[in-house]
Amino acid sequence: MSSTPFTSILPSGRAADHATRVTLIKPQHGLGSLDLVELWRRRELAWVLAVRDLRVRYKQTFLGVAWAVIQPLATMLVLHIFFGKVMGMADRVGGVPYPVFLYAGLLPWTLCSNAVTASSNSLVGNAHILSKVYFPRLLLPLSATLVPAIDYCIAFVVLAGLMLWFHVPVTLGVVLIPLLVLSTVLAVLGVGILLASLTVCYRDFRYVVPFMLQLWLFMTPVIYDLSFVPERYRWLMSLNPMAGTIDAFRAVILDQPVDYGAWGISTAVAGAMLVVALISFAKLERRFADVV
Repeated sequence: MSSTPFTSILPSGRAADHATRVTLIKPQHGLGSLDLVELWRRRELAWVLAVRDLRVRYKQTFLGVAWAVIQPLATMLVLHIFFGKVMGMADRVGGVPYPVFLYAGLLPWTLCSNAVTASSNSLVGNAHILSKVYFPRLLLPLSATLVPAIDYCIAFVVLAGLMLWFHVPVTLGVVLIPLLVLSTVLAVLGVGILLASLTVCYRDFRYVVPFMLQLWLFMTPVIYDLSFVPERYRWLMSLNPMAGTIDAFRAVILDQPVDYGAWGISTAVAGAMLVVALISFAKLERRFADVV
């Protein structure tokens, strides 16, 4: 919504003494309805909502924030036993310690999976305030990504421990990690915001999201890397907004050549998805309070 103040001219030449500020409220269309200026002004609210979610998530839990480490670590151990030992995948990664190989892929994937799940349910889960209090609605899916981001930082410590245990050296390539995290965030926000708006209008998406994430995991080079994919199909894999990013993240950790082409394509797709998600959110936002 936009507002345009003006001064009304009163009769008898007393406009200066009796100036009245009138606010005209006009609907906006497209991305303008997101009101990014107001979103920035209310940025503190995103942190308040994230802290609330963090407290609710770990309240009355025995292990607390240790769950941020247990989830990717337990997944890594299971995949290592099944794929690494039973199926012999550990022998096909060029002498790289397979636990580090797996965990380096699981770390950004866990951030993506948890953030998309939280974002997709953020509007429906806050229905009690969505229909009663005004604030930029986009803050809800944005704040929902902060808690998985905090978990990601905690779980990163385990990766450092694994690298130390398996004698994997740290190289200058780690300076690319902030850019890789940014690429991951683009993908998370693009998918999460789109699913959040669709979940409000079509509740089927509450069941679609877990199923979609399961399929997405096997279409992403987490258990394997892009070199396992035939070269003629590799560009198709790069259209996955997380594929090139995860493959580049693993290459940076293991001091391997980074496929900048695949990373660039995945990042471009993630950015395009974010634009589509924002447009869809802007179109559906006016219906949220009525159907949530």
